[in-house]
Amino acid sequence: MSKFDDLEVFAQVVASGSLTAAGRVLGLSPAVVSKKLRRLEDRIGTRLIQRTTRQISLTEAGQGYYERIVAVLAGMEEADAFVSRRSQQARGVLKISAPTSFGRMHIAPHLKAFMGANPDLSVNLAITDRFVDIVAEGFDVAIRIGELSDSSLVARRLAPVRRILCATPGYIATHGMPTSIEDLDRHICLPPHNNEPWKLESPDGPLIYRPTGSLATNSSEVIRECVIAGLGIALRSTWDISRELADGRLVQVMPAYVGSRNAAVHAVYASRRFLPTKVRVFVDYMSELFGPRPYWEN
Repeated sequence: MSKFDDLEVFAQVVASGSLTAAGRVLGLSPAVVSKKLRRLEDRIGTRLIQRTTRQISLTEAGQGYYERIVAVLAGMEEADAFVSRRSQQARGVLKISAPTSFGRMHIAPHLKAFMGANPDLSVNLAITDRFVDIVAEGFDVAIRIGELSDSSLVARRLAPVRRILCATPGYIATHGMPTSIEDLDRHICLPPHNNEPWKLESPDGPLIYRPTGSLATNSSEVIRECVIAGLGIALRSTWDISRELADGRLVQVMPAYVGSRNAAVHAVYASRRFLPTKVRVFVDYMSELFGPRPYWEN
């Protein structure tokens, strides 16, 4: 890089007419300017500028050298400007991992607007309930829902998640409305697809309840369809069942018992340094779309 620095100093000396004036433009002392000029001349093996106490003049070699490096320096400035403009635009392929249901319900419907605003960007959306290694598998960003554990990845909170116990009015009419955790032992509870316990907040503080039932599945969407069909009680996120709550197909059970308030929708990516524009614009878009009170809560 010092070679290019020396070229810039030489060009500025010629343009300014003196070492002192060039130094003022570049923020360098005349001694430093002179040192860089000598280093350039030593490197190419010829004198470029004749120096006197009052003025400078180009040698014949210096004149020809100047005419050629001006084009080089201009090309470098143009290249820098090109890269700077590109860095402000989302380009290339954005590879996203998202949970199956959330990706289908709350990412896919908004891709048209996002891609329309970023016409030079292609999107590869992989929806899976598997916990992917975004670095090893080459994902730019992953959408994750829940309480995140500490990791070397960067996580940005996109939206709060509210989880409630719910069932159909028909199930409640047949089996009765539970009013306590102990009552749940007498009901059909649908375990999550990952067999994790229900992490609940109650009037008495946090508690963990492990539902047991005759249904086992590896699909969160199966649990969703089964609770809507009236099979039992499930702990579901409102982003997943907001329509069914609104039209009365589902009702909240035991409102005093809700899922952990630490759960949230997060965008997870590898590093905050040199964050690609394609990742930044996607994360900003999703954050603005969901907001502190996401649309599914309305």
